[in-house]
Amino acid sequence: MSLNNETGLDPDGIRVRPVPGLVAADYFAPGYFVWAVLIENLTRIGYEDKNMYMAAYDWRISFQNTEVRDQTLSRIKSNIELMVATNGGKKAVVIPHSMGALYFLHFIKWVEAPAPMGGGGGPDWCAKHIKAVMNIGGPFLGVPKAVSGLFSSEAKDVAVARAIAPGVLAKDLLRLPLQHLMRMTRTWDSTMSMIPKGGDTIWGGLDWSPEEGYNCNLKKENRNSYQVVDQNGTASEGCTTRMAHYGRIISFGKDVAEADPSEIERSDFRDALKGHNLANSTCDDLWTEYQDMGFAGIKAVADYKVYTAGSVIYLLRFVAPKMMKRGDAHFSHGIADNLDDPLYDHYKYWSNPLETKLPNAPDMEIFSMYGVGIPTERSYIYKLTPTSDQCYIPFQVDTSADSGKEEASCLKGGVYTTDGDETVPVVSAGYMCAKGWRGTTRFNPSGIRTYNREYDHAPPNLLEGRGLKSGAHVDIMGNFALIEDVVRVAAGATGEELGGDQVHSDIFKWSEKINLRL
Repeated sequence: MSLNNETGLDPDGIRVRPVPGLVAADYFAPGYFVWAVLIENLTRIGYEDKNMYMAAYDWRISFQNTEVRDQTLSRIKSNIELMVATNGGKKAVVIPHSMGALYFLHFIKWVEAPAPMGGGGGPDWCAKHIKAVMNIGGPFLGVPKAVSGLFSSEAKDVAVARAIAPGVLAKDLLRLPLQHLMRMTRTWDSTMSMIPKGGDTIWGGLDWSPEEGYNCNLKKENRNSYQVVDQNGTASEGCTTRMAHYGRIISFGKDVAEADPSEIERSDFRDALKGHNLANSTCDDLWTEYQDMGFAGIKAVADYKVYTAGSVIYLLRFVAPKMMKRGDAHFSHGIADNLDDPLYDHYKYWSNPLETKLPNAPDMEIFSMYGVGIPTERSYIYKLTPTSDQCYIPFQVDTSADSGKEEASCLKGGVYTTDGDETVPVVSAGYMCAKGWRGTTRFNPSGIRTYNREYDHAPPNLLEGRGLKSGAHVDIMGNFALIEDVVRVAAGATGEELGGDQVHSDIFKWSEKINLRL
């Protein structure tokens, strides 16, 4: 599954390709559905192979390289054109899930851009061919867990496993698989599309974040009843509790995570010497870029103390320069000052909603559909790994960092959580449709109507399997309310006919705290 670490494409002599057709992602494994339930329900209102297409793509490689290697973007364009032409001119409803939302955002810029970089469809292609885009669990602004994954091959589940059995999992049983995992995933350029976008403006800094005051133990009956907001309106505020410094995505030590910004003393790591090469011939297949840093470079990273969304980009460039050199050629994570600058005609900006415009398609609709009510990774407390192994990953989540029995705290096992679907925080999934694209903005000049449809998570009972009301990132694909929304739009309904916005979280209040020029 690893790719060439220089090109981001196939290694010599190995080809792995996505399965074509609806079977590409109906089930992940026998009995474990992904798209199968939704496909079955669409067939009940008349859909079949001739008017339903699964756009399978290789999610390991960069979005533009799916076209270079497999012509995937061209195939999506041709299939949509064929379906519209053979179904009486009825426009397509597109349903991306997870990274697919970023991929399709790239597509709608590619399809209208001139060849050879784009698909040459012209400035009205989306207006002619797309009725609605119903994004499910779309990480439009990235996910913090992508940072922990690239930094130390960890996320909350790995940290929890280490905390449960520290004496065992600190040894080869966990350490070696994590090093193999890092070596593999750092060859996947697509992972860099998931790094948080918008820097401190979106995600917060040392002293603020949009979600500060969120109570992870907020009782269900005290959650906001869902809010209905017009295309240019705002929502009433929800409740707030204690503060958590979510803007500090990585902190070295609980004391740093909780300290007043004026008390944090840091030394810049970016000009630090990386010291002597740590590696020796025993590393072999376990080689990661950390072996090139030396103890001096590792110490410099820890001495910087705390990293926000703006500085994690520089952190990743420091610890993984080869990976980020490829990533920076294909993805960008900033905010555009002037969207009319020809700079933004390049494909590296197309999957960042803060550096690109939506198409001129005023009759098209965009939905953000995502689960809420599940603790979702937002920031991490790290420590240096206590080992003398020269091939090791030098940083790990500090699972001893915990809030104890503090009722409203969101810190457990070294991970701060906020509201979301267990993978994508609400801010990432919901901000663009709630505010960034809402009404006519510089990111949405034609005023495409946008809707936030949230699904409040309810744990399944014994008879429901993975749950009929799940808000979890993958299990939501079997959520009956979400399926009903998709089927209704696929049968011709508009967002207004669905009831407009359906919101249970504080997304509108949090969006108002983000000071982004629109």
